[in-house]
Amino acid sequence: MTYRLGVDVGGTFTDVLLVEEASGSTWRAKTASTPADQAVGVLNGIGKVCAEAGIELDDVAQVLHGTTVATNAILEGKGAVVGLVTTKGFRQVLQIARSYVPGGLAGWIIWPKPEPLAALENTVEVDERIGSDGAVVRELDSDDVRTQLRKLAGRGIQALAVSLINSFADPAHEKRIAEIAAEELPGVPVSLSSDVLPELREYERTVTTVANGYVQPQVKRYIETLSGRLGAGGVAGELAILRSDGGLSAAGAAVSAPVTMLLSGPAGGVTGAVWVAEQCGYSDLITFDMGGTSTDVALVQGLTPRIGRETKVGDLTVRASSVDVRTVGAGGGSIAHVPELTRALRVGPQSAGADPGPAAYGKGGTEPTVTDANVVLGYLPPTLAGGEITLDVEAALSAVSSVSDAMGLESPEAAAAGIVDIVNENMLGGLRLVSVQQGFDPRDFALVAFGGAGPLHANALGKLTGAWPVIVPPSPGVLCALGDATTSLRDEAARTVLRRFADLSGAQLGTILTELADEAGARLAAQGVARADQTVGFQVDVRYHGQGFEIAVDVDPSSLEDRDTALERLTTGFDAEHERLFSFLLNVDHELVNARATVSGPRPEVAAVTLPEGDGDPATALIDTHPIHVSGSTVDACVYDRAKLRAGDLVTGPAIVTEMDSTTLVLPGHAATVHPSGSLLINPVRQG
Repeated sequence: MTYRLGVDVGGTFTDVLLVEEASGSTWRAKTASTPADQAVGVLNGIGKVCAEAGIELDDVAQVLHGTTVATNAILEGKGAVVGLVTTKGFRQVLQIARSYVPGGLAGWIIWPKPEPLAALENTVEVDERIGSDGAVVRELDSDDVRTQLRKLAGRGIQALAVSLINSFADPAHEKRIAEIAAEELPGVPVSLSSDVLPELREYERTVTTVANGYVQPQVKRYIETLSGRLGAGGVAGELAILRSDGGLSAAGAAVSAPVTMLLSGPAGGVTGAVWVAEQCGYSDLITFDMGGTSTDVALVQGLTPRIGRETKVGDLTVRASSVDVRTVGAGGGSIAHVPELTRALRVGPQSAGADPGPAAYGKGGTEPTVTDANVVLGYLPPTLAGGEITLDVEAALSAVSSVSDAMGLESPEAAAAGIVDIVNENMLGGLRLVSVQQGFDPRDFALVAFGGAGPLHANALGKLTGAWPVIVPPSPGVLCALGDATTSLRDEAARTVLRRFADLSGAQLGTILTELADEAGARLAAQGVARADQTVGFQVDVRYHGQGFEIAVDVDPSSLEDRDTALERLTTGFDAEHERLFSFLLNVDHELVNARATVSGPRPEVAAVTLPEGDGDPATALIDTHPIHVSGSTVDACVYDRAKLRAGDLVTGPAIVTEMDSTTLVLPGHAATVHPSGSLLINPVRQG
């Protein structure tokens, strides 16, 4: 038997999901994350889940891992000391940056500009120049390079980034600097912009390359440590790391390009949600992942997540492909507070985190959180995680009472209802970012809810968005780990073309894309994926001639078979997307800016589980009744054990469905149908 193991490390918990590929049987484990050394929590979870499955560690063929190591290095400012090499005259490229200032009107007055990841004193210039057409304007002065690198050696840099002007057109000078750096700075990892992002726009290329160098030593240390401990612990399977775009990289490839894994964690949840929605027969969906600290949302069309060309982490924006995930500072641990000045209730973005956590966890927390509000309203039963966690109801009441007292409300339940309503509205804002503000009607999509807290709020978010059904997958708390276990290896190659359609033929476009596919395919083959097993996808950035921005347009590989009409189809696709986004078209020539090829390995064969058929009555799964507060009144909700539900069972609200890693709330006027694949499909109940 073959086992795949998905591992997702979050801020509070580390989730592990073991999948037996032939039968689709799964085993899951949830252990506390260990921020000081994430590998400890990962190994604890792997040991626990293998023990539950009754297998040895050497039975695991693959460990597929979504990690926040690179993300945390950026957010916490704990990356490497990076030295930067630029072309003479471009030393302040990171300081000049772009003229965008976040916030409202006059926000620049109070906006503290973030410090670049490579300090100006650690930035040097070298004498060289390449034209935008790739012609050498001024040869590289190797002696000057050595002199400049020796300056950096004296400053104790831990990583080197090289970003020369127009190196996307010819990487020869950058490669020569890398050779010299190996002699002058032995042991220091080198990131070349021509490898990391071979596209025009020197600021975006430079900041992305520097970010790659900034996180590389920490990522390398973590992956090598984890690989070593897995091997020492008996895990013989290979380790792969989830990329921001939802694909996988072999461990070695991830170390070389860690900037591609800045959103590794959220991407796993989107991938898992797509797999679950496919089992239920839905192809258009909005994903809703609510954890302890934040909520991540994304939009999927035709079972394909929308992939953006920018990755944002905190104040940093880099050019790297990633699932278009938007994050809202709202989670189960978000703290509710009443400012003295306004006396208006606020929820988040501050979080109680894992330590001390919500008051209900009994670890010393006293501030009221969203989790505490759910406990007060009765939505969370007194025990969680299959009885492993007992909630302190009195502590939750005491914490939420501080809000009701501050606002002069009649009861803690009224304050708790306000907390839940506000956090739901905050998350609605995130859902609108990926739907309404992108030109999509959420009513045309299903809503897939997961994460430890997602299923509790999913029914309410369905009401707010009109997105039905609300799909709650099995084991929603570990769905990110399922995504890690059900995706495939992926690589990407890109090139700046910058050519008007009038000067470009379909044959030339086909040649460019084919060359890029061969480049990415060769790297994927080096990771163990045979050429015959690879699938290729193409995307190009197009704009109207004279525009300062471009739009990414997918290119169907089959359209290149008729190269005479390839540009015509590309024009039609771009115009349709431009009109959808901006509601107008221009009568000017089109221009191809960048071209990309994405090559993926085969998707793993993981059989879907089919539940035994039921008769529609969930009575055999009924374990209790519990009072809950809804719309200002108290009603009794049936409490069901999800493990005992059968296919076709209809759970009518008000109801609570419990399982090891999450709790689902079905509101009055709604019902959840148990799909044969195990998901709950929540829909409004038609009246009359």
